[in-house]
Amino acid sequence: MLALLRPLLAACLCLLAPGARGRSPARGDGFHYQDISDGNGKGEIYFNGVRLHVETPRLSVSATRGSSVTLPCHFRYEPELSAPRRTRVKWSWLPANAVAAPVAPEAFARETEVMVAVGDRHRSYGSFRGRVRLRRSSPGDMSLVITELRLNDTGRYRCEVIDGLEDESVTVELELRGVVFPYYSPRGRYRFNFFEAQQACQDQEATLATFEQLFSAWEDGLDWCNAGWLADGTVQYPITAPRASCGGLDLAPGLRSYGQRHRHFYRYDAFCFSASLKGTVYYLKQQTKLNFTDASKACVGDGGRIATVGHLYAAWRLAGLDRCDAGWLADGSVRYPITKARANCGPPEPGVRSFGFPPPNMNFGVYCYR
Repeated sequence: MLALLRPLLAACLCLLAPGARGRSPARGDGFHYQDISDGNGKGEIYFNGVRLHVETPRLSVSATRGSSVTLPCHFRYEPELSAPRRTRVKWSWLPANAVAAPVAPEAFARETEVMVAVGDRHRSYGSFRGRVRLRRSSPGDMSLVITELRLNDTGRYRCEVIDGLEDESVTVELELRGVVFPYYSPRGRYRFNFFEAQQACQDQEATLATFEQLFSAWEDGLDWCNAGWLADGTVQYPITAPRASCGGLDLAPGLRSYGQRHRHFYRYDAFCFSASLKGTVYYLKQQTKLNFTDASKACVGDGGRIATVGHLYAAWRLAGLDRCDAGWLADGSVRYPITKARANCGPPEPGVRSFGFPPPNMNFGVYCYR
């Protein structure tokens, strides 16, 4: 609307006689104003002749868990100003499980404030408090630096620059490099409602995967014929090799979707997402195999703790962990990671092999995290 009014306001200036009520107030800030407060009764003042631009060179940025990342955002004026102005900058965030493209106006109301800055003063909010700052490497640089990245930091970030009535913004998507893995309850298949699936993933140092993360995993070859919850409340599963028992032979490869399901009443498995870790996952060398209780104690005695399923998948995919020895994990399952398939180490494809949830008094090795 402001862009449409500029030509009209410029034309009005030529028609106003000296001393008329619609005069242009003199201001020493490098802007030219048209005061139409007498005309509409709202006291509004519009900029004329100077335009604010907010830009980013990258629409998406990817990083690893625990690292720092910079979301680029710059602003400039056209034409350039002779003197800098005091601007207000607001960064806000729409979590990955709420993002839907294209950006809808109603999505703005769901955004959470990350940081607000005016001049040298700034304030950060919520889980971002103490973890964010503006880069300010050059004039107009309002790029957001986030430290100690967390699994839940993914989503769409909005950089909004406000100068008087000028208000322009740009968005940047933040993604974490990681791995998607299917997860089911020790009690059997299809035991989680949505909220239980969320908690199950959190217990494994992971989060519910987004549609984009599951789609990317499918592109990398993930094939799983059991439906699982995603972060947006839909239920889906990835198929690379169509077969009768997984949606039918006539359907093309892709993600099979049940759509939205009631989050309390319906029960499925879960697709979790785990990103890289600061610590190390390793197979504890022991003289003898251990039951589950002794395996947990052995990791603590070695200065660590028993690894989670999320730890093991992240170490397999992102750190190349390859070990043909089955070991206990924190949820009571027994698994082992294979990056180079070979004889006597399971199927011919790389992956994390699972023995399910054997009785806790059985003896296996153990994977620890430190």
